[in-house]
Amino acid sequence: MRIFADSGSDLPKSFFEENNVTLIPLKVLVDDKEFDDITEIDAHEIYSAIRSGKHPKTSQASPELLLNTWKELAKSGEDGLYIAFSSELSGTYNTAVMMRDQVKEVNPSMNMIIIDSRCASLGHGLLVKEAVRLRDAGDDIRTIERKIRHMAAHMEHLFTVEDLDYLAKGGRVSKASAFIGGLLNIKPLLHVESGKLVPIEKHRGRKKVLKRMIDLMDERGVNLANQTIAISHGDDLQTAKEVQALIEERFKPKATEIHMIGSVIGSHAGPGTIAIFFLNKEMNA
Repeated sequence: MRIFADSGSDLPKSFFEENNVTLIPLKVLVDDKEFDDITEIDAHEIYSAIRSGKHPKTSQASPELLLNTWKELAKSGEDGLYIAFSSELSGTYNTAVMMRDQVKEVNPSMNMIIIDSRCASLGHGLLVKEAVRLRDAGDDIRTIERKIRHMAAHMEHLFTVEDLDYLAKGGRVSKASAFIGGLLNIKPLLHVESGKLVPIEKHRGRKKVLKRMIDLMDERGVNLANQTIAISHGDDLQTAKEVQALIEERFKPKATEIHMIGSVIGSHAGPGTIAIFFLNKEMNA
């Protein structure tokens, strides 16, 4: 069985190489030049570009790449499982389904499952890592699909951004709100609901919003001591480690991991973003 994931999962390149997962790169446009995420541009370059006043743009994975990848899978005769970035944040999932259906017209026996994760960043990434674990443990594709869909439905995303202007440019908050927020040092607390980014609270100051994230994690999480908690950051490793220490002290999880937010999500969320990911329901439920 072959597993596919796109760069919206914010997993490092080494993960794909070491775990036999095929990367589907999304696209990033900087200075009128288009790059494949991860393989042709590094997230550090995106954050440097943003800090210098540039405004990177993003687009979905190449339809041609998806078509050719599915053709190769059909030719191999292997089962395929693609866990895709939320369809509410990228057109990649819908294009992947369209290309798969096109290939299946010629290869009706092709067994290719595509899951709309409705997740982003390491919320998406944790699903991919679990799929790899299940594959390596010998589970069949239908069992993995069922477990990953359950996990996706109960994946919590809590995050805040350093500067509301970045979300305003992406249409996530109004420009007026961003202006007022900047003047008052207002930091938004957001989550993902049905695959969309949704603001839920506003707090004055960085420390207050981070503390509230941990409190809300306590309210929403289930059996956090038996989970792997993921933390992603917009080129702010120091704050991510501070959040990690708070989580480990309070919940004593099985494991925590930190990764930088990649080029695609970072282009919209901006430097200084901090996000945490955990489950609100037992995996074996």
